[in-house]
Amino acid sequence: MSELNGRRVLVTGAAGRIGLVTVEHLNDLGAKVTALSNVEHPDLKADRVLIGDTRSETDVARALEGAEYVVHLAALPHPSAGTPYDVYSINVVSTFNVLAQAGALGIDRAVIASSINATGVPFNPHEIRQPYFPWDEKAPTDVADWYSLSKQNDENTARMAWRRWGIDVVSFRFPHVNSPDVLERMAENVRVKPAGGLREAWSYLDTRDSAYAVELGLTASLSGAHTFFVAADNTIAPYATEDLLDAFAPDVPRSRRFVGREVPIDLTAIRTVLGFRAKHELDLPTLPLEL
Repeated sequence: MSELNGRRVLVTGAAGRIGLVTVEHLNDLGAKVTALSNVEHPDLKADRVLIGDTRSETDVARALEGAEYVVHLAALPHPSAGTPYDVYSINVVSTFNVLAQAGALGIDRAVIASSINATGVPFNPHEIRQPYFPWDEKAPTDVADWYSLSKQNDENTARMAWRRWGIDVVSFRFPHVNSPDVLERMAENVRVKPAGGLREAWSYLDTRDSAYAVELGLTASLSGAHTFFVAADNTIAPYATEDLLDAFAPDVPRSRRFVGREVPIDLTAIRTVLGFRAKHELDLPTLPLEL
């Protein structure tokens, strides 16, 4: 039986791509889910469903009633999801509001959705590359867009909340997360144009694995504010990782070689601290890379 059985968990952004699957997963674990969303959704089923705004102190206070855990997923998920002002302000204020109220209430644990974009690489308008491979959480950042800045500051807010109120916070740097059918179509696009996957190191994650990561983030034995890269073990590209790096990032240092389609992201932290390993991966061949 899951230790979340019978426990009240608030999930914000509950009608989103990750949110819907997370709510369903938590329901299956026996959690009593409070789902907070800014829109109604016919597939959103929870013990308690609230429509509200994560920037609103009143709405968040109501949603936190009785909560023992928090999963904060609400955000505008792309630089083009609104004006620069809206994307940045909505994301940053929402995260501060949720974590500050949860911390002040004495809630012990929160999981928040950061992003691989907290590094600044994927949406950067300049011709930049990762500083090294395997890419890890300690790599320097280079932020030049408002969405990536919002995710970087969400991680800062997590650290502040822990220091201020002692709430343990797990921040996941999610790559592109989607359903298997969409990921399969993406894999075909990458097969045709593999260079396009470099900015995210050809990483991806099935929505079901994002929900599993959230479960582990809520239940793992840890303290503090932790940031983790999370991804499938293998890339979304049907080519050997060494061939991809030789072709598209030959000037980026590598501290080791990669086996087969191994994702060039260091997943050691999430594996050792949370025990996470993706359960749902695309079944792709390894083809010769012909440019």
